[in-house]
Order: sequence, then C-alpha cells, then structure tokens
Amino acid sequence: MPTTTTAPSTSPVAVDATTSKAQTMRALVKHHAGPELQFTADRPRPVPGPRDVLIKISKAGICGTDRHIWEWDAWAASRIPVGIVTGHEFVGVIEQVGAAVTRCRPGQRVSAEGHITAGVDFNSRTGNAHIASDTRILGIDRDGIFADYAVVPEENVWPVHPSIPDRVAAVMDPLGNAVHTVMAAGVSAKSVLITGTGIIGLMAVTVAKAAGAGRIFTTDMDPRRRELSRKLGAVEAFDPRDDSFISTVRKACRNEGVDVLLEMSGAPQAYDQGFSCLRSGGIAALLGIPSKPPTFNITQHVVFKGATVLGINGRKMFETWYQMEELLVGGRLELDDIITHEFPLEQFRKGFETMISGEGIKVVLDING
Repeated sequence: MPTTTTAPSTSPVAVDATTSKAQTMRALVKHHAGPELQFTADRPRPVPGPRDVLIKISKAGICGTDRHIWEWDAWAASRIPVGIVTGHEFVGVIEQVGAAVTRCRPGQRVSAEGHITAGVDFNSRTGNAHIASDTRILGIDRDGIFADYAVVPEENVWPVHPSIPDRVAAVMDPLGNAVHTVMAAGVSAKSVLITGTGIIGLMAVTVAKAAGAGRIFTTDMDPRRRELSRKLGAVEAFDPRDDSFISTVRKACRNEGVDVLLEMSGAPQAYDQGFSCLRSGGIAALLGIPSKPPTFNITQHVVFKGATVLGINGRKMFETWYQMEELLVGGRLELDDIITHEFPLEQFRKGFETMISGEGIKVVLDING
C-alpha cells in the first residue's frame, strides 16, 4: 500500500530533556564483531507489547555464554547479532505490563526463563518446551538484560519468593541448569562423579547433596575449586591431569565405578575419564559443551556398558523452577561461596575480567539494586 510522506519541518523542535532521558537507558551492547562489550547510556528503553512485561533490572549474573560473547569466539561470531543487548540471568521488579497481561502486576519482584517459545511445536506441547524448535533466547536472539530495563513475555516471568535474596535470585538461570542435570540423573542414594567444578559444576555439588546423593566425587584442575567442592559436600576432589584417580574412584565404589556421572566441563578428556569411572548400567547426564567434537570410544563407554546417556539443555519449563524454589526456600543449598563478587554496571569490564581470570566464580552486576 502506498504511503504518504510529510516534508520535514525546518523549524527547531523543543525537546523535553526529562522525557527524552526517561525514554533511554543504560545497557551493555555487542557493538562490533570482536571482543568486549560497549557501555551506552542512551539505548532506547524497550516498550512492552500486549502480552509482555517491562522489568526494571536489579541484578544480573555473568555466565559462560556471556564470556563466549565477550571473547567473540567462533560460536559467538556465528550466532550473535551485532548491536544486541546481551545477558540473560537476572532479578528485577516489574515496571509496566501490557494490556493483555493477566498474571503479573507492577511492583512484583521477578526473574524469568530466558528461553522463549511460541508454545506450539511438538516439544512445547508435550512438556519439553526447553528444547522447542522455535526457541529464541534472551541476550542471544533478542535483546537481553544487561540494561536498566528488559521486556519479557508474561509466560516466561517467574515471581521470586520473598525469602530468596536478590543476589541468589539473579543466578536462578544457571542454578536451574545444575538442578535439571542432577534431577534428571536421579542421584538419591547413589555415588556421583561430577567432572568439572566451574560455576554450574559447583552448584551441582550442593544440589546433589541436597537431593540425597550418597558419595560425591569431583574433578577440576583449579585447586581452589577442588577445595570448595569438598566444602560443599564432595568426599574427594581430584586433579584430572592425573588419570590415577580413575582407579581410586572405581575401587571406592565396589570396584565397579560410580552410579552416576554428571559431566559439566565440556573437556574432551573429561568425557573419557568420566565414562571410565562409570559402572556398567550407570547413568551419565551431559551438560558440558566441548569446543570441538571429542574423540570418544562410544562402543566401550556406552554400548558395552549399557549406559544410559542423557543430554541436558537448559531447564525444564517450569518443573525445574519449582524444584529450585523448594530447594532455596528450604535452605538446602549453599551458594554463598559460589557467588563471589558484585560490581556496579559501569564496572562491567572488571566484572568480566574477574570471572575470566578465575579470581571470582559467580560474578553479579548490580544494575538497579
């Protein structure tokens, strides 16, 4: 349909500085096809649609995906649109709701599931929306939450229980990954090996303990994280650069191996070591993502062992969120030593450097806290 255009006025137009400022916000933007992010103070403030909520972000967690985007590795270069606001882990307060919103109200403290789907494909309609074919992810496929404000569909919003502090509510997204991995494997009264105790691996230790795991063994190259995993509930933590731990773990578990493997590192070596520690008929839940396809003896480790292998992606929508809430409200999880640093948004570079260097574990940005 043809449109009618109007010639621009040549007269100066007065702009209300207060109104102009209210329509913009601070944000971290993937400003170019290369490393780092850019801070801006004049990003247009998003406008919610009829079924959306506008959330004023209080705190936001920096995760491994954000590190990939910051460093602009091959995955990020192939996946992330330049110009996007990044970030997807957060807690905030609802500022405004769309005309068709029924469950949410301004003033509610909330987090949200970052995987957004229309809810119409096979997996969405059969209880597996977390692996829906049309999934779009906050901070990856659409603007995320490293900003003063973000827009999220009402269906994805999760009201935060009053007893859960902001710094914990801000990292429920990665905690959900740990909870999903542990719960899918059914660790109660079983021996468990967790390969890789990064942020989510450490969370998996405290979740597995809360879920009733018998003995928990861990591996990591960082001695500080090995020690922390012991503090959180591991009976022993090993340096994976020495393969002798495999025989130690197998001997400790009836000379057969652990009942459950939780692979959290994505390191090719960890796949081989982890399955070598797994008993025949055991269960392996794989969350870690290798940077390249690993060399792996599937005949020896899976077929001949009769192993059950579970691919873990994100969180169950919304079963995992209910499980997280119960564990947190019940005081079953130890997260204080995992959430190590907080920085104001303007100090985002220091936040990323702290996380990447290993000085910090889970780093949170204080945006409007």
